[in-house]
Amino acid sequence: MNTNTKLIPRSVLFGNPERMSPQISPDGRWLSYIAPFEGVLNVWLRSVDKNDDRVITRDKHRGIRQYFWSEDSRNIIYAQDKDGDENWHLYLVNCETESVRDLTPHPEIQAQVIHTDPNVPEKILVGLNVRDKRLHDVYELNLQTGEEKLLVENPGNVVGWIADNAFTVRAALVQNVDGGYALNVLANGSWNHLATWSFEDGFPNVYGFTHDNSAMYVGDSRDWNATRLVEMKLTGDVSVLAEDAEYDISNVILHPTKHILQLVSFYKHRNVWSVIDGSLSEDFETIQKIDSGDVVLNSRTTDDSVWVLAFTKDNGPVVYYLFERKTKKATYLFSNRPALEQYQLTEMKPITVTARDGLVLHGYLTLPFGVESKHLPLVLDVHGGPWARDVWGFNPEAQWFANRGYACLQINFRGSTGYGKQFLNAGDREWGAKMHDDLIDAVNWAIKQEIADPKRVAIYGGSYGGYAALAGAAFTPDVFACSIDIVGPSSIITLINSIPPYWEPMKVQFTKRVGDPATEEEFLKSRSPLFHAEKITIPMLIAQGANDPRVKQSESEQIVDALKKNGKEVEYMLFPDEGHGFARPENRLKFYSVAEKFLAKYLGGRVE
Repeated sequence: MNTNTKLIPRSVLFGNPERMSPQISPDGRWLSYIAPFEGVLNVWLRSVDKNDDRVITRDKHRGIRQYFWSEDSRNIIYAQDKDGDENWHLYLVNCETESVRDLTPHPEIQAQVIHTDPNVPEKILVGLNVRDKRLHDVYELNLQTGEEKLLVENPGNVVGWIADNAFTVRAALVQNVDGGYALNVLANGSWNHLATWSFEDGFPNVYGFTHDNSAMYVGDSRDWNATRLVEMKLTGDVSVLAEDAEYDISNVILHPTKHILQLVSFYKHRNVWSVIDGSLSEDFETIQKIDSGDVVLNSRTTDDSVWVLAFTKDNGPVVYYLFERKTKKATYLFSNRPALEQYQLTEMKPITVTARDGLVLHGYLTLPFGVESKHLPLVLDVHGGPWARDVWGFNPEAQWFANRGYACLQINFRGSTGYGKQFLNAGDREWGAKMHDDLIDAVNWAIKQEIADPKRVAIYGGSYGGYAALAGAAFTPDVFACSIDIVGPSSIITLINSIPPYWEPMKVQFTKRVGDPATEEEFLKSRSPLFHAEKITIPMLIAQGANDPRVKQSESEQIVDALKKNGKEVEYMLFPDEGHGFARPENRLKFYSVAEKFLAKYLGGRVE
């Protein structure tokens, strides 16, 4: 181990960022951002041309992470749940008076923002499950009076509502009983069927309506492997706007008032942008020279004259700039974690691994800086979802592992998203089977490359990654020296049977892609670590949030109880004020402190 590499304190990696998520107000006068106030993340405000920063929210407990501007630039609207229960309420704070009001003051409900419109600045459209906890109906909220008006009731199968550019709910994404989807549109007062996707086609995204409301921008994988961007007219006619044979469309950016398509990206090893609107070509040429990281358009003014840009890179914090389109001037704002800049971070290398059945897997390898990459202890860090993917950029866990002396391997196993529907569907009914084989094949690749020491490999992850950590301990204990599971399900049967009520319309996705507890109990038992707990021989650390609505507390406790009955080594951490993951910095730091000592004990890395 190279002792010249300074140990990065856990508080620098996992504590609150100094500042993050800057957004410019629609009128261009104000810059907002999230930063700690008395140790808790809150929304701050300053004039664009002054250093008159002031905090305008006063959350004292969980911290604010999601917010947006009202279209009239008078208010900030933010989302907050209670201790991780994911019953999100929307709160409005007036930028002048700093008064805060709950816009959705119903008990035990979840609010979803559907639409805002610069032409209707005093209102927003939201989905609320007030009438039926399983279903989100569409409401119009008046930001000035707080009045709430029910516009459209959910008939029982709508999983997404889309408004047009006249502030009218015009389209609905429907979950069909066979696991596929339909897109319905409102015309002449009645809902008409427009398009159908089979289960194998996956989920269609609707990004918005065209300028004249005659068509929609849709992510569509029919007749093509990967999801491409199409313009779908309300007559059903389709024209392709952007496509890639292997990678799904990732980001779609429309003009804020003209609603014309401007930018699209495909996430390959990194995020690759294409300029569709030629008027932005010069802007993007300039932007590519500002910083070497991958660019994200954080926010923009209504007149599209000023943008807030974020640049993410693998070996440094996220940095933010204000970009004035007319002069092409870029003004540095701040980085999210400036304290990181005094430490040596390491690069995240894209890799490809061929699975045992020939499927090509993509992933990332992060190695300790200044150390020969030979026979290192390795942490297999498994992403959640599982219908998600690992991406390139600053990853605090990957940097933590590398700084402590471990190689960090992240692999996008079959069933991960972004690589086309064939790759996604290859994961169907493969929890604990071929999806797990991919992880083992990646470890074996690292051993064969002589990167990893086969006797010092840990498996680590949250959510589905937590399931994988349990599965690794139960199904392949000879591969791993230890296992860390964060909010991972131990029984697929109890996981599916206890999903949140508002996931009910989407339950068919679980039963088709994973298995049906009603008819396939033995099959799901064969894939559930809980029913193989006696095979777990390696040390385990399990962490859980008490209020997790997705993976209930019982998922962790039933496997902990089984391990203890078998006399096996298990350390259990329960956080009473957390949900599906750890939002509060004191809880994160407590978990990472224990996890660091646990890994050092069994893999031999460094400890702060």
